[in-house]
Amino acid sequence: MRPFLSTLILILSLLIWCCQSIQARIILPAIISDHMVLQQETTVTIWGWTTQTREDIRVWASWGMDTLVTHPQAGRWSVQVKTPIAGGPYSLFILGKDSIEIKDVLVGEVWLGSGQSNMEMSIDRIPAYKEEIKAANFPDIRLFKVERKTSPFPQDDLVGKWVKCSPETIKKYSAVKYFFSKMLHDSLKVPIGSIESSWGGTPADAWTPAPYLLSDSVLAASAEGIQGQSPSPRAPGILYNAMIHPLVRYKIKGITWYQGESNRWRPHSYQRLMLKLIEAWRAEWGEELPFYFVQIAPYDYLRLRGQAGAPYIREAQLQTLVSPHTGMVVTADVGDSTDIHPHRKKEVGERLAYWALAKDYWKKQLVYSGPLFKDYKVVGKKIHIHFDHANEGLHIRGEKLKEIEIAGEDRKFYSAKARIEGKVLIVSSSRVKNPVAVRYGFSDTANMNLYNGAELPASPFRTDNWMPE
Repeated sequence: MRPFLSTLILILSLLIWCCQSIQARIILPAIISDHMVLQQETTVTIWGWTTQTREDIRVWASWGMDTLVTHPQAGRWSVQVKTPIAGGPYSLFILGKDSIEIKDVLVGEVWLGSGQSNMEMSIDRIPAYKEEIKAANFPDIRLFKVERKTSPFPQDDLVGKWVKCSPETIKKYSAVKYFFSKMLHDSLKVPIGSIESSWGGTPADAWTPAPYLLSDSVLAASAEGIQGQSPSPRAPGILYNAMIHPLVRYKIKGITWYQGESNRWRPHSYQRLMLKLIEAWRAEWGEELPFYFVQIAPYDYLRLRGQAGAPYIREAQLQTLVSPHTGMVVTADVGDSTDIHPHRKKEVGERLAYWALAKDYWKKQLVYSGPLFKDYKVVGKKIHIHFDHANEGLHIRGEKLKEIEIAGEDRKFYSAKARIEGKVLIVSSSRVKNPVAVRYGFSDTANMNLYNGAELPASPFRTDNWMPE
C-alpha cells in the first residue's frame, strides 16, 4: 500500500474515533447529581442514559467498593450500589467513553415530602421564622425541590437540583419539610436528604398513578370532572407522572404528606383514595415505605364557597391509619380559622418527625401521637370514650372541654359535659337521657383542647356513622 494512502486511512480512522468520542455522552437524571444524599446502609440504584450503545459503563464510589460494570440496553443503564454507614463527603465516578464525577455526595437518611399548598408553603412566607432562616446553616442537610410540571404520561426525569441548606437556599423551601429535616438531623446526627415535590391547590387524584385510580370504579367516578382547563394539575395521575414517577428508582427512607383541602368536596371517597395512593407509591418503589401525613387544620371553609366536608376529610384521614406503617399528625391546636395556610409549621414538621423517630429509628420511648379515638361504651346516661396514645394520661386545657357533643336516638346533638377518669373521657348531658353517640371537634372551625400527657392534641372524631342530612 502506498505510504500516503496508509497515512490517509490512519487520519480518517483517528477522525472517526474522535467524532465518536466527542459524541459519546453519559446522561444522568437530575436527582443524581452533586451534593446529593444517598440512603445509608442499603443498596441504591444509580442509573442514566448514554448516547453510545456499544460501551460498558463503569461505576465506582470513593467510600471503597469494587468497580461495577454494566452494558447499556437501548441506551439505558443502571447499577446497584451498596452504601456505607452515614458519612461523607464522597465522590461517585461514572465512566464510559464519557466520564462524570459526582462530587460532594453524602450518605444518610432521605425523605420525600409531597402534597398541596400547606406542604409547599415556603418558610420565607412566615414572618415568625425570620430568625430560623438566619440560623439555617446546616451543610449536612441537602435540599432538592422538584419544579412544577404536568404530564399525561410517566416521565423518566424532572427538573430540580440538590443544594446545601443555608439561609439563602432555605427561603423558598417547604417550611414543614425544613423543620422535619432539622429535627431528624438534630436527633440522629447524620446527613439528611430532603426532597420536596408539591403543588398548591391540587387534589390527591393528581398524585395517584392513573392506572391504579381508574381501575377502581368508585375512585374513577369520583375523579370525573376534576380535570379543569388543560394542561391542568388536577387530572388523575398528571402530577404523579411528572413529579413523582421520575423519583421512584431513587432510594428513600420514607414519605411525608400534607394534603386534603382540595378533596373536601368529595370527602366520602377520600379514605379510599388515600389508601390507593399509598398502595400505588409503595408498589412503584417496591417496598412498604413509611407514610406519615398531616390532618388538615381547622378553617372557616364557609369563606370558600360554602361548607365543603372538612370534618369528613379529617375523619377519612384518621381512618387511613388502617394502612400499616402510616402515621398522622393532628393540627387541632395549630390551625387558624381565618387562614387556610396556618403559620405554625414548626410544630407540624416536628410532629411528623416524632413519628419517624419513634417508628423508624431508635427513639422508641418518644411519644409520637396525640390521643386517637379507639372505641366507646354506653354506661347508663353517659358514654365512656377510650383512646389510643393516652398512656401518658388525658388532660383538658382550660376549665372545660370544648367542641364536645352528645346525641340520643333522635340524632340531635347537644353540647355536653366531659370529665376525665384516668385514660377515659366520660361524656354526658342533662338533655340526653339515653345517649348513643358522641362527637368531638366535628366542625370546620373546631377549637379543640383535649391533650395527652406529652401535650399532643387529640384528633377530632365521632362515634356514629350517620350521613349528613
